Amino acid sequence: MTTQVRTAHLLIKHTESRNPVSRRTNSRVTLTPQEARQELQEYYNQILAEGMAIFPEVARARSDCGSFQSGGDLGMFGRGMMQKPFEDASFGLKVGEMSGIVETDSGLHLIYRIE
Repeated sequence: MTTQVRTAHLLIKHTESRNPVSRRTNSRVTLTPQEARQELQEYYNQILAEGMAIFPEVARARSDCGSFQSGGDLGMFGRGMMQKPFEDASFGLKVGEMSGIVETDSGLHLIYRIE
């Protein structure tokens, strides 16, 4: 059983996120949850079409998490370290796979399992 995974993610916050401030822009977010979901779906489609190699570039350009600086890379983590929906999705992916949209209190995520 895997005890740790390494993932990158693309986070889009919305007005109902627990802290609706982008770590990339340091500005309050104004997207509704529906607008955030629509935008993230467009990124999902783009990454699937163009390949996983663009994931870090897209995360650097758009993610609202401080990890945008490292292309969304969160490093290694174990169970109990992330919000449950994020953890479950991360551990459920195979290396090289990307999740669909995952909703947490932080916002909406695409998760890419690196290790």
